[in-house]
Amino acid sequence: MDEITTGSLFILLTVLIVLSAYFSSSETGMMSINRYRLKHLVKEDHSGARRVHKLLLRPDRLIGLILIGNNLVNIAASAVATIIGMRLFGDIGIAIATFALTLVILVFAEVTPKTLAALYPEKISFPSSFILLPLLKIFYPLVYIINGFTNGILILFRINPASSGGDSLSREELRTVVHEAGAMIPKQHQEMLVGILDLEKVTAEDIMIPRNEIVAIDVNDDWKSIQKQLFHSQHTRVLLYRDNIDDAVGFLHMRDALKLLTKDEFSKASLLRAVREIYFTPESTPLHTLLYKFQAAKERIGLVVDEYGDIQGLVTLEDILEEIVGDFTTTILPTHSKEVNLESDGSVLVDGSANIRDLNKEMGWQFPTEGPKTLNGLIIEHFEEIPQVNLCCRIAGYPLEIIENNENMVKSVRVMPTFYQTPTDNKAENQNN
Repeated sequence: MDEITTGSLFILLTVLIVLSAYFSSSETGMMSINRYRLKHLVKEDHSGARRVHKLLLRPDRLIGLILIGNNLVNIAASAVATIIGMRLFGDIGIAIATFALTLVILVFAEVTPKTLAALYPEKISFPSSFILLPLLKIFYPLVYIINGFTNGILILFRINPASSGGDSLSREELRTVVHEAGAMIPKQHQEMLVGILDLEKVTAEDIMIPRNEIVAIDVNDDWKSIQKQLFHSQHTRVLLYRDNIDDAVGFLHMRDALKLLTKDEFSKASLLRAVREIYFTPESTPLHTLLYKFQAAKERIGLVVDEYGDIQGLVTLEDILEEIVGDFTTTILPTHSKEVNLESDGSVLVDGSANIRDLNKEMGWQFPTEGPKTLNGLIIEHFEEIPQVNLCCRIAGYPLEIIENNENMVKSVRVMPTFYQTPTDNKAENQNN
């Protein structure tokens, strides 16, 4: 070392610091790169992406190689800095060189390059792969030995180095990715994607048309009454039943009824022969499962039954699709459902039979959906009885006033104007006006 000039040592020290910065930035860039974008670029046959992907197939070897290089150059830089310090300042130069080199390495070989690599991982990792791949082949025996020791230590702690969670995303993580896409995915498309992810959480009971709202025809009625109901029906499929809706006969497609009418075979007996078999589904069936079953059975409509086999409601393919794409409408203007009426004072008059999930989506509210499915059920659960008119309460942070009721249900509720902040206990104070 005595033959090497101090100027040459400074040059060597600079080169070592640059190499340290390279290894530091390469490590951060490789670990920070977006794996999903990387896979996309690999499919697009991007050469840099293919090299980085190959290195990341065994991240333990990549990290081992980078740390070997980084430690070698840092230790060499420390030795060179010590020699320079002793030449310039004598014995105290050791301390000066230590503090000065630590500061230089932190600023120029650690923080700055790593920050740059974290901000632009592709610009750092793709060029770095040109050097890292050949280095991995050259130092492979050393990397293999070091990884053998480290993997052995991990096994002692019952950690399998070969097992990893991979790059797969959970449903909640995927939902976060969709929301964080920002302008890259239009908001409407984001809602559709999230709607697909949420199908597993929603059951047939959540979206079904309640039993009391099903449009059906009693085949035991007189023929003129049946004809009148058919001619005025607004649905393409109508349920036929005998006396009680639990004794359902089948669905009649209006197209079949029209064919019978054109053939002069329009009679009660011919209608009963034209009905189609009923598809039944349990009320707890998740929507994604129901969608698959509809597809497999070539069905578009079904009856929802409880655990006793009693009919609870009706569900259609359109209801499932609306959970994904939103409500179908014939107007481009934003409209509210028939259960919701906006008052001039800012309050909202809501029908007690309104579905809570639909209200939450339409109004941006956050009523609990784990229990009762309708606003009437939620209020009755809160009071544990049918509340009187003009009785007020607060549920989930929303002030409610009972406007109209009868003996068995709450028919109309006023939701007072308020800014929702945090859900409150459902045992909030009640008061009579």
